[in-house]
Amino acid sequence: MSSRTSRTRVGKYELGRTLGEGTFAKVKFARNVETGENVAIKILDKEKVLKHKMIGQIKREISTMKLIRHPNVIRMYEVMASKTKIYIVLEFVTGGELFDKIASKGRLKEDEARKYFQQLINAVDYCHSRCVFHRDLKPENLLLDANGVLKVSDFGLSALPQQVREDGLLHTTCGTPNYVAPEVINNKGYDGAKADLWSCGVILFVLMAGYLPFEESNLMALYKKIFKADFTFPPWFSSSAKKLIKRILDPKPETRITIAEVIENEWFKKGYKPPSFEQADVSLDDVDAIFDESGDSQNLVVEKREERPMTPVTLNAFELISTSQGLNLGTLFEKPMGLVRRETRFTSKRPANEIISKIEETAMPLGFDVKKNNFKVNKYSFFLSKMQFAITLLLYTNFLSDLERKFIINQI
Repeated sequence: MSSRTSRTRVGKYELGRTLGEGTFAKVKFARNVETGENVAIKILDKEKVLKHKMIGQIKREISTMKLIRHPNVIRMYEVMASKTKIYIVLEFVTGGELFDKIASKGRLKEDEARKYFQQLINAVDYCHSRCVFHRDLKPENLLLDANGVLKVSDFGLSALPQQVREDGLLHTTCGTPNYVAPEVINNKGYDGAKADLWSCGVILFVLMAGYLPFEESNLMALYKKIFKADFTFPPWFSSSAKKLIKRILDPKPETRITIAEVIENEWFKKGYKPPSFEQADVSLDDVDAIFDESGDSQNLVVEKREERPMTPVTLNAFELISTSQGLNLGTLFEKPMGLVRRETRFTSKRPANEIISKIEETAMPLGFDVKKNNFKVNKYSFFLSKMQFAITLLLYTNFLSDLERKFIINQI
């Protein structure tokens, strides 16, 4: 075992494990060394972005996230660039996708569905007030933090005021077919706010029903249903919920309910708590600087590796839960690729010094040397899901065979 370890640092952030990896980007867990705050950093390769002519899309995503500061939207803290990479520093959430919650439960009770719908409408209404239209709202793009608060994410297809044409409408057809408004498919121009609200109506239906209102294997058949708003409610929907969804999923955008009217709706207002947050003036002047090819930009950072004495691994309760494969955050951004690192992790109720002694006692007869430093052991109690973790031990045993690994764990 080496007595030193190396860490990669970018600016004030120390990079950790990879959360997800795709063709154009990699998302890493990171820690702000000045504040100790955990973040997620999306790292893009400049060469690939330029090669695939994605500068416009990346600029739009960064500009959009800089404009939005809302408790129900994933926050972007800052953006940095080196000569070869772009670093987008994002809020780190551990609760997974709302889609996973629906998949595991089948459907949500009406009160719970209303709570998430209220938070979604709050976020979308705020985005529209900043002239930002999401255009790809769906449960997969709605995340939950550790407290179950909804966070809208993935603004890669969002539209800014510059994209609105002289007729006051957007004209780019985009989104996920099952959630897209009929006027978007029509390709004759659409109001971004009304199209987003349609998607919110589909999401509300999915939350309460556990399935989509419009679903066909054939795309043209699907579009026909969407054009006619051809769907039926399951019997457990309340009459007031049906009325609201019917008004949102109105195929005629000119008669469709508005967000302001949704907020005044009696079904929506039950238990409603308006969000409280500070309005912030945000400048977009530095967005162009991260694509500056002259190399003179003051915003350029350097990715460097730092050697330091090896210290014990520490996890807080939420980091511990995020190590579960079922809560892997890789799918929040892009589909994970490559090999999964093999690890063995376990917990124990025994005191730390007793566990270490057992490891020594078991490993030494197998021919391994045991080295340890004089670290102090602090004991913390975490209460989560009514379970108490007295102490958490992370053991890397990649160098052991399966038989040796099982033998050591059984002994402990």
